[in-house]
Amino acid sequence: MENLPLYFDYAATTPVDERVIDVMVKCLGAAGNFGNPASSSHRYGQQARQAVELAREQVASLVGARADQLVWTSGATESNNLALKGLAQGRSGGHIITSRVEHKAVLDTARQLQDAGFEVTYLTPDTNGLITPRAVLAALRPDTFLVSLMLVNNELGTLNDVRAIGDIVRRHGALLHVDAAQAAGKVAIDLSEWPLDVVSFSAHKVYGPKGIGALYVGERARPLLQAQIHGGGHEGGLRSGTLATHQIAAMGAAFALAGEVQDEEVARIRCLRDRLLEQLRDISGLQLNGNPQHAIPHTLSLTFSGDSLDLSALGATLAFSSTSACNSGSSAPSHVLLALGHDEYLASQTIRLSLGRFTHEADIDQAARAIRAALRPAPFWGVARG
Repeated sequence: MENLPLYFDYAATTPVDERVIDVMVKCLGAAGNFGNPASSSHRYGQQARQAVELAREQVASLVGARADQLVWTSGATESNNLALKGLAQGRSGGHIITSRVEHKAVLDTARQLQDAGFEVTYLTPDTNGLITPRAVLAALRPDTFLVSLMLVNNELGTLNDVRAIGDIVRRHGALLHVDAAQAAGKVAIDLSEWPLDVVSFSAHKVYGPKGIGALYVGERARPLLQAQIHGGGHEGGLRSGTLATHQIAAMGAAFALAGEVQDEEVARIRCLRDRLLEQLRDISGLQLNGNPQHAIPHTLSLTFSGDSLDLSALGATLAFSSTSACNSGSSAPSHVLLALGHDEYLASQTIRLSLGRFTHEADIDQAARAIRAALRPAPFWGVARG
């Protein structure tokens, strides 16, 4: 494990906090809380159910929801699929609005629904990478029944005004789904007040384990949402399958911990972001994608349009992303950057750096040095494009 690159990819996944691991481990092994939460006839199952319901309350508390409004899933990808497919199923057609900069879990699902006969509008972000309420209003049609937009963009960190969008969508009579995987623990969320109908969450963005998530289902959406996984009628009939007590308990612990440290953590990471940008600001042609006034401080998308960046050299010392993890199996440029107007060259000269709970000032300084060391004189055509 020595000589690994410095980790700057917290937007893709975070390490599990040691305090969360302790909760998870206590649900494993013969001496642990290993029972099936659906087995109510004995103490082992009852104890497991108590752990599951405690976790449900912990997750709900962070996002201003009621515990009974949360459905456990395997992560935000499944939550997104359940939201879109579950609200479309049973309809003979209709219109869906999403955007060109969504996570592939939404985009691929929307395209599948297109193949099934639904019409989908893909909104283009403004120059700051935001989907504006005005753009949503202009795209609404009489047959629009669903709008699906992310709260925080996973590549840019930009923060959409989903409250204003939700008001517009609700007045229209449609439902609003929000992918909030990148937002939990970084942005104050209050689903008791916000006009959102279905919201996706994931544990591994909040220093919990991979493979567990949740879907918030509001009162307007619940009668319309249809299960996509059947086999026992678990989770109020919306998601069958034996619950993974250890992962669920860990997600609850991670969300509870996030609520305790969120304000302090966001302020500290904002200072770290500013420190990094200050050390890089004199690099010719450096461009910050998105709008820092409408973004979380944790995620930075940087385009180097002057001198080129040797990504191979940088990767030896710094663990960063050149696209989102959902695109990692493809050599194609980031669909988010293309939607912003970048051509393939500029997209190839863009990196995403993400700061997290375990990032310190020394890491920021090391990252700045690594980026500078990886700069190379740009080819003449690269300079022209800059």
